[in-house]
Amino acid sequence: MATIALKNLSYTYPEAQAPTLNHVQLTFNPQQFTLLTGPSGTGKSTLLKLMTGLLSLPRTQGSISYDGQDLAEMALTDRAGQVALMFQNPNQQFAMDSVENELIFALENRLVQPDQIDAKITAALSFVGISELRKRELNHLSGGEKQKVALAVIVAMDSDVILLDEPFASVDPAARASLLKRLVQLRDEAGKTIILADHDLTDYATIVDQVVRITPARQLATVPTSDWSALFSAFAKTNQSDQRWPLPDETATPLFQLQQVALKQGSHQLLQPTNLTLLKQHNTLITGPNGSGKSTLFESLVRLISYTGKITYLTDDIQTLRRKRYARQVALLFQDAETQFLNITVAEELAQSQKYVYGDYFTQARIDAAMAQLNLTGHEDQVIYTLSEGQKKKLQILIMLIMQSPVLLMDEPLKGLDLSSVHALVALLQTTLASTKQSLIIISHQLTGLTPLIDYHLLFDQHQLQYREATT
Repeated sequence: MATIALKNLSYTYPEAQAPTLNHVQLTFNPQQFTLLTGPSGTGKSTLLKLMTGLLSLPRTQGSISYDGQDLAEMALTDRAGQVALMFQNPNQQFAMDSVENELIFALENRLVQPDQIDAKITAALSFVGISELRKRELNHLSGGEKQKVALAVIVAMDSDVILLDEPFASVDPAARASLLKRLVQLRDEAGKTIILADHDLTDYATIVDQVVRITPARQLATVPTSDWSALFSAFAKTNQSDQRWPLPDETATPLFQLQQVALKQGSHQLLQPTNLTLLKQHNTLITGPNGSGKSTLFESLVRLISYTGKITYLTDDIQTLRRKRYARQVALLFQDAETQFLNITVAEELAQSQKYVYGDYFTQARIDAAMAQLNLTGHEDQVIYTLSEGQKKKLQILIMLIMQSPVLLMDEPLKGLDLSSVHALVALLQTTLASTKQSLIIISHQLTGLTPLIDYHLLFDQHQLQYREATT
């Protein structure tokens, strides 16, 4: 157990005009679960990286200490025993090809005795509830499964302090609730100190010891417990579980028709032969457990992977359409925003998207207005990869909207977004769709703020894809 003290901590990125963190003062007590909140781009990830030493803190800009020992003076081999960080994007954290090899790599770097490694891997995977993933290749896992693996690595490392950056952004609600119980167990039974940054505040109200917010002045402030009710109310499960949607109107115009379509991931059956119609100029939500095949379905709809059966777009079998023409019609918003970018700066990426527009809705004035609406104004000359994950996601969605493809498949579009950004994004989508008449198909585990956009709901579970009125 360790007491963590942040003393007069400030940090400014090279060439930045203002500090990301400014004279931060706070102490985290041992064996406590702290929830860290604040809008996208306000420095949560930066703070966590500083607390692990992944970002070097200049000696003139304050200090970070664990039980009185300055982090900067710790040997690198000792830091891992003291503190471990689970990244917001697990792809940036993995170094090996498979789940088992990733855990072996982490434990070898912790200098764990070879004869103890197998047992520690077994225990960590069992604790997180993913023993069945042990031999799987990381590149074949869903986003949520990757986040679970990253958490298993953290558990196996057995550090005193666990820092987690948006650890459930791609995790289904049932798995999220289960993993939160595991974190509570680590606090209560193993004495771990946990600091977790999240935008989706579902399930935290009764389990955290304190809530810390990054203020507009880029400092940290503890939220009084008397204010917790207002903070958590927007994420109450009743606000999500009461939502119901109608079943599709059979007279509506088909967009996609699946005829005996089946999907596999290696030897894993994801979708049994299925007949299904997705409707034109309607927004359809797809939910389901991690690893059920939702992203694989999207990849099949844009012809990135093979499938059996027949998929028709409007009136044509998609396999008969020229790839370039079809790619202009049906676009895929990737779950990981960075995989969508082709340029260096925000301005360059916006200019690139304008070269391939399908319609004329997004004038420069509308682009400028959308940038302001998404709180991206002023970042035009910034290198994309220095944006926060939430800012990357907002930019990614904007560039895909500018291209105005008739159909946009959106894989976890709310990943990394605070609630204010969600509301701004949904408002932008509603305004845009009213004029462009685009069709959206959306995969999302986070529903808070998204439901006003949705017309129909599909559940992907147990190898079945079916329309449902409710998500539960």
